[in-house]
Amino acid sequence: MQLPPKVTDRAFARLAEIGAGADGKALRVAVEGGGCSGFQYDIKLDDPAADDMIIAEGEERVIVDPVSLPFLSGAVIDFTDELIGARFTIENPNATSSCGCGTSFSM
Repeated sequence: MQLPPKVTDRAFARLAEIGAGADGKALRVAVEGGGCSGFQYDIKLDDPAADDMIIAEGEERVIVDPVSLPFLSGAVIDFTDELIGARFTIENPNATSSCGCGTSFSM
């Protein structure tokens, strides 16, 4: 069964801080082929497309395209702010392994 990704309150709060929703933008989370483990995440601010899945909280939105959705079933999209840097992260239960940087994974 395919579950939609979950977006944490921290991720929505960071989107509100940068004012993404006010500009009509959303955080796009996509999965592409490549990276050191076979697949990689592409995370960027983008305009929603008609066939995107939209996860919203107020003005802030996270979007996932239909091709990436099965790869992100049940995943948790979060925002972390650590000594090494601040970034959006994905905890993906479908990944069997991932690289050290967290942007590449295999299934």
